Amino acid sequence: MSVPRMHLFELEDQSWFPDVWRGYMTDYLRFVEGQFGLHRHVMEPLERVLERSGAEGVVDLCSGAGGPLQPIAEQWKREGRSIPILLTDLYPHPEAAMGSFEYRADPVDATDPSGLPAGLRTLFSGFHHFRPAEAKKVLGAAVREGQPIAVFEVADRTIPAILPLVLVPIFVLLMTPFIRPFRWTRLLWTYLIPVLPVAILWDGVVSYLRAYTPEELSQMGRDVAPEYEWESGYVRAEKTPGRMTYLIGWAR
Repeated sequence: MSVPRMHLFELEDQSWFPDVWRGYMTDYLRFVEGQFGLHRHVMEPLERVLERSGAEGVVDLCSGAGGPLQPIAEQWKREGRSIPILLTDLYPHPEAAMGSFEYRADPVDATDPSGLPAGLRTLFSGFHHFRPAEAKKVLGAAVREGQPIAVFEVADRTIPAILPLVLVPIFVLLMTPFIRPFRWTRLLWTYLIPVLPVAILWDGVVSYLRAYTPEELSQMGRDVAPEYEWESGYVRAEKTPGRMTYLIGWAR
């Protein structure tokens, strides 16, 4: 059962939030992605939108460290496929990116991007950052350029998904020593002054409360571009009892 959507503030979204903390939070999320492979099950809808749209590359929005795309790129490489991937973000963090990705160094606003190459627009765990009107602008920007778009969210706005988040600080404390590159300051802000466990917990809970249901995602797509084909639903999150929501859209 979904709880009412609440658009509270996320610390990482705030311009005053120190870059060093934002970077360490991004590193943690990338590490968790690598350990649990949360996005491996998105391959089916991702491949479907690539095939039906004919897109030959991926332009990722709100990329962070690009963690979700790492296992996807590795799978394509094993299959002998060369699909270029460009990472972008409003707060670029190219030094944290894993893999041989191209990372655009200047800020890119997902609601009004400019100068991006053709390709499938993707957002992994970034769509919840936008209020409904802004979220429609993200979809509309892809539609204006005639590009397909795929949105994937780990966050699920249900009580069974939200309650386990109380364990997040424990996971942060346990995982931090294994995050690379090693930083003494990361230990400082985790153990001596526990800013990171608290900040990651807060942003995690807020992300889940901000998440959209598949029905809400489909309605946004139809509102923005009835001429597009839209598909939404759930996929299982690997190695966890949870699930992920997705929305894919392409020109008919």
